Amino acid sequence: MITTAGLRKSYGGVTAVRDATVEVLPGKINALIGPNGSGKTTFFNLVTGLIKPDSGTVHYRDTDITGRSPHRIAHLGLGRTFQLCRIFPRMTVLENMLVAVRRTRLRELLAGIGNPAEIERARGWLRRTGIEHMETAEARELSYGQQKLLELAAVLMAEPELILLDEPAGGVNPALIERLVTLIRELNAEGHTFLVVEHNMDMVMGMSDHVIVFDRGAPICAGPPRQVRSDPRVLEAYLGV
Repeated sequence: MITTAGLRKSYGGVTAVRDATVEVLPGKINALIGPNGSGKTTFFNLVTGLIKPDSGTVHYRDTDITGRSPHRIAHLGLGRTFQLCRIFPRMTVLENMLVAVRRTRLRELLAGIGNPAEIERARGWLRRTGIEHMETAEARELSYGQQKLLELAAVLMAEPELILLDEPAGGVNPALIERLVTLIRELNAEGHTFLVVEHNMDMVMGMSDHVIVFDRGAPICAGPPRQVRSDPRVLEAYLGV
């Protein structure tokens, strides 16, 4: 679904991503792992248009999206979450859901006017993520794990085909991680492709179909979890053995 060829990004004398040729398999739960500083989030930002590559290309299906703006890429069917939640803390949970849909103008939202169909769809996603009981609460009142579920629910309002999750389990308690994994599997079964950056290896190896490993900015291995887990390059670079 996503293919990159020779992707490279440097900041001064530091190369964050180098010669990254990667394939994200359609219809699968793909994971991207690697040590801290190995270029995973930079790779996400290159794919989603937040930063432009120094060289190389990014294709979504058959479309070259290299260097396109984030909103143009999102309109093609890509959605993403961030390491640190990007929500509107003083808006209610339901308002956060509705503002994610461009058809709802902010002025109308603040005036209490909303599209009934969009409101019902938003409530449906809140039910799926298990936070429907918080719809009238301000987003800042949610736990950190609930805020991550809200961010994902807001992404789903745009009906993306490909969902990129940047450390969804970071700072989240085990019960919410289990709920998140269940939701990812359900959404994948319904046709959504995932690319997940995550340090929780039990989560990654338990739910992923395809794992990509980065080290020092470049992919060093890709394949099914069992194959990746035993690859000597991964053991050396990621596990330090």
